[in-house]
Amino acid sequence: MEGIGGDRAPVASPLPQWGHDTWRMYQYYLDKTTPHTTYRWIGTLVIAAIYCLRVYSVQELEISDWPLLPTKGSDEFKPFIRRLPEFKFWYSMTKAFCIAFVMTFFSLFDVPVFWPILLCYWIVLFVLTMRRQIAHMIKYEYIPLNIGKQKYTGKKASTSGSSLCVD
Repeated sequence: MEGIGGDRAPVASPLPQWGHDTWRMYQYYLDKTTPHTTYRWIGTLVIAAIYCLRVYSVQELEISDWPLLPTKGSDEFKPFIRRLPEFKFWYSMTKAFCIAFVMTFFSLFDVPVFWPILLCYWIVLFVLTMRRQIAHMIKYEYIPLNIGKQKYTGKKASTSGSSLCVD
């Protein structure tokens, strides 16, 4: 009865052990990049450029008959200020580009989408995720646009001869 009450630890199978070792090595190198903000962002821009080149080359190879999303640059964009650490933002952005890049190699993910449905889906996701912020804006009567906002001009400079001179 070696297995009962013995001093030997159970032997883990090699595949989970390899996965754990790989994850620890990945985390080690990820932790080492934390203080190098500039180099991390340069790497992310390189990954984004490679992704854009891949998407552009795939679009050149196949001609799409599907309608495209409207592109209009006249809309005003005022994002909320997020309290997200720069490292987490960089990590999520880099991971998203890497996953998106890998997905371009599989036709399974090349799904044609009718743009009005995509727009409605985006609006529903926006409202569901921004519900608390929108409620806060309504409560404090915050208007994100300049329409109807009160303008503050500040105090006018005094033209009288009284100055603050100390003798």
